[in-house]
Amino acid sequence: MGTPNPAEGRVPHHDPAPAAPYRDRMQSYTIGQAARLLGVSPDTARRWADAGRVATHRDDSGRRLIDGRDLAAFSVELAKGTAPDDEPSYTSVRNAFPGIVTAIKLGDVAAQVEIQAGPHRLVSLLTREAVEELGLEVGMEATARVKSTNVHIDRT
Repeated sequence: MGTPNPAEGRVPHHDPAPAAPYRDRMQSYTIGQAARLLGVSPDTARRWADAGRVATHRDDSGRRLIDGRDLAAFSVELAKGTAPDDEPSYTSVRNAFPGIVTAIKLGDVAAQVEIQAGPHRLVSLLTREAVEELGLEVGMEATARVKSTNVHIDRT
C-alpha cells in the first residue's frame, strides 16, 4: 500500500503481483471436498479413489488430493451414469448448486460456463469480463445460483 498523496487525498493504486503459473494455481480437492461436490459420502468418494475410478495424489502432509481437472472429468462421467429421480424436484428461487467448473467457452464479449453439481449439469451464459473477474477455470469450485430462468455463478 502506498502513502497518501496530500495533493490528491488518496492512496496511489499499485498493480497486484503477477498471477502464479497455471500449474501452481490449479485447485486440488480433499476426499471430503470432492464428496461434497459429487453429492456422495466421503466413504463413497474414498472407495472410488481406492478403486482407481478417480486419480489421487498426496500433498506434503500426506493428505490424498484430487486435481480439479480430474474431478471435473469424473463428475461429468459420473453424471452420465446417473438415473433420473422418480419424483419431480420442487425448488424455490433460492436454489444454490455447489459444484465444479467442467467447461468454459470464451467469446469476444460473452462466455459459457458449465458446472457439474452432483448429477446436475448447469450452463450459464455471462460476459467474458465476469468470467475473468471471477477467475473461473475448469476444475475449480463454484456455485450456480438459480432464480427463475437465470443462473448466476459465484466463485466459492
